[in-house]
Amino acid sequence: MREQPTQVRGFDSQQIDARTLVTALRNLLTAATLQKAALTELGAAQTPADELDAARRRFEAALPGLKEIRDGLTHFEHWSRGTGRGAQAAARRAGQSEREVARDFWSFRFDPTTDSVTMGPFTIQVTAAETATEQLHGAIYTAALAVDAARASAVHADAAAALATQRITYQPPAGQVQLTRDRIQRVCVALGRQTESPRSRHDLAARVVATLTSAGLSLTSATHPQADDVTDRLAATETLLVRRP
Repeated sequence: MREQPTQVRGFDSQQIDARTLVTALRNLLTAATLQKAALTELGAAQTPADELDAARRRFEAALPGLKEIRDGLTHFEHWSRGTGRGAQAAARRAGQSEREVARDFWSFRFDPTTDSVTMGPFTIQVTAAETATEQLHGAIYTAALAVDAARASAVHADAAAALATQRITYQPPAGQVQLTRDRIQRVCVALGRQTESPRSRHDLAARVVATLTSAGLSLTSATHPQADDVTDRLAATETLLVRRP
């Protein structure tokens, strides 16, 4: 957006990029909302949720008017005529005509000299957007790690309970299977090394698959997610991912 603009079928590339920026910034807020909902649903640790809320407040404080600018671009069929909701509706209630409202609000522009995006009375400073975005993105990422950890803990607990009911041992180092979590919080299952006979390995793999499937879990290959021969893959020493469908 800060590069020398080009003309794209009569439109300035900087102005096109500025519209994309507004949409992306608003989508980041949506991502924060979805991540907060996931934290709440899973009952994950409170600290990531508090950090996410704080980062969102800083983001919104740094970019006042973001919602209005995005609304104006998205609902241009109303804002261009002065019939929009929110700020436009407030202006009409204050006595302005629809034509006057459209005149005051319908003027989107990126100004490279001030590094700002404006629409009517609303302004976003691009430099402020960069800093706020970096902070909110970091908080969303941290929250996502907490969500992944909470989900992995729940899946691991369900899988362990199911295996225990069928007396299939999973505790290292002597377990019949190895039930672990990898570095990106995926629950994995593999057969233990002590089961050497191909026939016994296949029988154990079939028991494990049946047990976990009956518990409402699914097994997939990390390298071939569409493969349906999970019993054969587990018997052949492949590590499978354990998930909730």
